[in-house]
Amino acid sequence: MTILKLYGAAQTTSTRRVGTVLYEARVPFELIEVDLRNGEHKTPAYLEKQPFGLIPYIDDDGFILYQTRAICRYIAAKYPACGLIPTDPKKNALFEQAASVELTSFDPSASMVGFETRAKPRMGLKTDQTVIDKEIATLDKMLAVYDTILAKQKYLAGDELTLADLFHLPYAPLLATTGSDVMTRRPNVSRWYNELVSRPCWLVFTDGVKTTIEY
Repeated sequence: MTILKLYGAAQTTSTRRVGTVLYEARVPFELIEVDLRNGEHKTPAYLEKQPFGLIPYIDDDGFILYQTRAICRYIAAKYPACGLIPTDPKKNALFEQAASVELTSFDPSASMVGFETRAKPRMGLKTDQTVIDKEIATLDKMLAVYDTILAKQKYLAGDELTLADLFHLPYAPLLATTGSDVMTRRPNVSRWYNELVSRPCWLVFTDGVKTTIEY
């Protein structure tokens, strides 16, 4: 069997999101480390596979796919036994609703905090605390709504885990590095969040994504 290849960087949030879903779905994969420091992702050979020059992308027996959420959806669809995308039309609609909320409401602010706290220091730039405070405040208001939703059900799309929940990883845990308790100050969000970060698919790559052949 040809093993799926994940081209990315072990320590990056985007690669870890895909690695987390691959592990949750129990899909064997090989991590091919992309040398970001030396610009490998901008070389002609790389751009043939990922024309935007970003990470990650996958090569699944010759099928090339990029963009993290598209990759995760492909994995869940190819391996439906993982249950990460509901097939029932109504449950699927609720999943898409929750996934849209993550993409449009949670990710913009959470990823901005990640940029300020992780990316900027690596680039030798000064972190802007004003930006962090603003985005945390935005997330706090949004998570108040999450708490109401999660008071009625176990996960964002219902009582079963879906990609919509996992998509919040890996940015949600970064919020605590700012000193904020935004992910744990409300009981229902705290319960949901703590369950997510306790899953083996998250814990296994604490030191970075790595090739995983056996589960």
